[in-house]
This record gives sequence, C-alpha cells and structure tokens, in this order.
Amino acid sequence: MKILVTGGAGFIGSHIADAFIAHGHQVTIIDNLVTGRRENVNAQATFHQIDIGDAGVAEIFERGQFDAVCHHAAQMDVRRSVVDPRYDAEVNILGTLNLLQQCQNTGVKKFLFASTGGAIYGEQVRFPADEEHPTWPASPYGISKLACEKYIYFFAQNYRLRYVFLRYANVYGPRQNPHGEAGVVAIFSTRLLKGEQAVINGDGKQTRDYVFVGDVVRANLLALNYPENDYFNIGTGIETDVNTIYQRLNEATGAGMSERHGPAKEGEQLRSVLANDKARRLLDWQPKVSLADGLKETVEWFHTRK
Repeated sequence: MKILVTGGAGFIGSHIADAFIAHGHQVTIIDNLVTGRRENVNAQATFHQIDIGDAGVAEIFERGQFDAVCHHAAQMDVRRSVVDPRYDAEVNILGTLNLLQQCQNTGVKKFLFASTGGAIYGEQVRFPADEEHPTWPASPYGISKLACEKYIYFFAQNYRLRYVFLRYANVYGPRQNPHGEAGVVAIFSTRLLKGEQAVINGDGKQTRDYVFVGDVVRANLLALNYPENDYFNIGTGIETDVNTIYQRLNEATGAGMSERHGPAKEGEQLRSVLANDKARRLLDWQPKVSLADGLKETVEWFHTRK
C-alpha cells in the first residue's frame, strides 16, 4: 500500500512508519517538526516538512495517490489546549478537515485516526471505560479529538472513506519527547537520569492507563487491514498512579531522589483507565509489554540518549 503517515517524525508516528515500511508498504511522512524530530524519520520514507493545515498538502496527496492515511499529527498538550483552545482547534480540527478533503479529492480508501481514550471520556463514571462510555471531555484537546471522530464519520458516510479510530491510553516508550507532547514517563526518566529533581503534580494519586508504544504500533498494523468502520480503546485496563510511576523510575534509573510535589495542573483528570475487550475480540489485539518491561526499555533508551 501507499500510506501517508502524518506526524511521522514524532514519538508514536515514527514507530508506526517504521513498522509499515518493515511490512513492505510505501510510506510518505508529513510533519512540521514542532515536536517531531528529523532523526526519527525512516530513511526509506519520503518526507515533507509541512503543517497538515497547509494548502501545499493538496499537492502531496495528488502526487502520492495514497491508499491509506494514518493520522497522528496533532496538538497533543492538554494543558496548552486549556490555555489556548483556539490554537488547539486550528491544528486538530481544521488540520484534520484539510486531510479529509484531500482524501475525498484523491480517492483515499482508508483513514486510521489516532484518537484519545484518556481525554475523550472526561472524568469517568465507569472503570475501566469501554467504548460506549459517555463522552464528556474535560479539556479542549479531548473535545477536538471527539470532533474529528465526528467529521471522519461524516466523510465516511458521504464519500465511502473507511475508518478506524484508535482511542489511545497514555502511550509511553522510546522516542517520546519530554518537552513537546510530554508524558510523565519521559519527563521523569530524563530528569532522574540527569540527577535533577522531578516534580509530581498535585498529590500524585491521579491514575492513568500506561500502554507501551510497541503495543500501539501493533494495533495500527491490525487496524490497517480491519475491514469495517469501527473504533477501539487501545489500553491495558490497568490503573497506575503517578507516585508509583515515579517510584519505579527512581529505582530503574538509580537516581535515589526523594519525592517532591507541586501544585495540581488545571484540566487534568483524576482517573483514567480503558477497557480493551472490544479490541481483543474484533481486532485480535491485546497489550503484550508489561509496565515493568516497558519502563525498563524506556529508561535504557533515554540513558543512551543522555
């Protein structure tokens, strides 16, 4: 297949682009390199440095004649979305609409969308949340991802575009940017390896569902060939609080730093964990990497980078 990967120089997108290429697909990457890194781009991919909302994207679609789009480019910072919801909407909603219109114009058959299970459901009323959980996002970021799902559905109904939404839990692993899209595993690993104090927001009892990037890559490979329009949670079904993540990384890095807590951050959810029964049943996907093994591999990667 000819596949366009947006955000393919970023943390998750670059791993997926690598996997598509390893499976024999022809990959084109677009990324504005705001949080992505040029060094993450696979040498066998065609690369364009461009915003997904730029008018020049039309020419890339015309030249590429893609069979599928795997859309990972996004404004991913929940806190920034709270401070500047207009910017979040311009990148995530209008950028996605630009891609969808180009899919319509050039006959793209399949659209894989990196959505969010961590933010789209808001403060959960069921634990873990399944795909039918009410969607009341607590941040503009979650709202924009939900809006994109609705727009993709519209294009599917009217222009025969097939889609799969993958609602990710908190993805972590090698290549995660501790400065851009952020994530406590990347932030804590980087600071502790440098012997610097890592600050836990609030009391640290807020929980997340941490899924390793390699498991997320497998979900995308399976979704590429999934024949139906559908949406899946991609998570472990296991809640882990931030204090536990800090303790495990403190041990893995050998830093031996005491805990330090700062003020809680606006817009953060208290608990988030995703049921993955539907993905197990229909997509034949389940997480294979334990939190212990995933944290170990992540710390080793950041150690080599240091």
